[in-house]
Amino acid sequence: MTTPIAIIDAFTATPFSGNPAAVCLLPVSANPCDGWMQSVAAEMNLSETAFLHKNKEGEWQLRWFTPTTEVDLCGHATLAAAHALWNIHHETLPTLSFSTRSGLLTATKTTTGISLSFPVTTVTKYTNPIFINDLTKTLGITTTALPIWQAGDDLLVEFDHFSAVESLHLQQALLITIPCRGLIVTAAGGRNEVDFTSRFFAPNAGIPEDPVTGSAHCALAHYWSTRLNKTAMRAYQASARGGYINIELKNNRVFLQGQATTVLKGALCADYE
Repeated sequence: MTTPIAIIDAFTATPFSGNPAAVCLLPVSANPCDGWMQSVAAEMNLSETAFLHKNKEGEWQLRWFTPTTEVDLCGHATLAAAHALWNIHHETLPTLSFSTRSGLLTATKTTTGISLSFPVTTVTKYTNPIFINDLTKTLGITTTALPIWQAGDDLLVEFDHFSAVESLHLQQALLITIPCRGLIVTAAGGRNEVDFTSRFFAPNAGIPEDPVTGSAHCALAHYWSTRLNKTAMRAYQASARGGYINIELKNNRVFLQGQATTVLKGALCADYE
């Protein structure tokens, strides 16, 4: 038996930019073990591989795996999954609902792309003095003046200027020693008059640097909304591939809006385990 799989570039309309995700559509009768899905994700070697499965009640189940671990939330692979269902697997509903480890998520077709409804990640001050010192070494700075924040499973650091975010060379070996999923670095402003710029590093999850990270923007939306006094913003993630995300906060939800494009369609020949 073969299993349909596709590679979708998310948060972009141009192939080979944005963030690539693999999307694997499992049949209703499938019951693969977690190890099989983790092996597929390691084989694909992308930031995330999404696994879609419709249960007997007709509800979509969605899970995400990096090359090394399962994660609770992934924005770009959710966008990629919705794109695959509409453009490859002939779904017709304009809004798709997904049952996930982060609760119910939705993806809605818009005139300009896809809008994702995600939970807000609240940002609070990070106060662990030991790891603040380690983090300043990781960032290659000699001062603790930069604000450091807890953003769910990640840490967030604000720089004074977006050029410092773009030019940052991170000491990944040191970041692995800090107890967090990943590190978000950000600054106000950026190219093409965006409201803020960011980058995201998660070597503890098998992702040295993620090209465009939807889940990080659930925290960035909360962080910058309070500073800029805005509920609608445009963001740029300044990775080598780069990508833009339109953001709106409403009713304690973050709406992430972007586009996607199919790069590859194929089939897995490896049997379930």
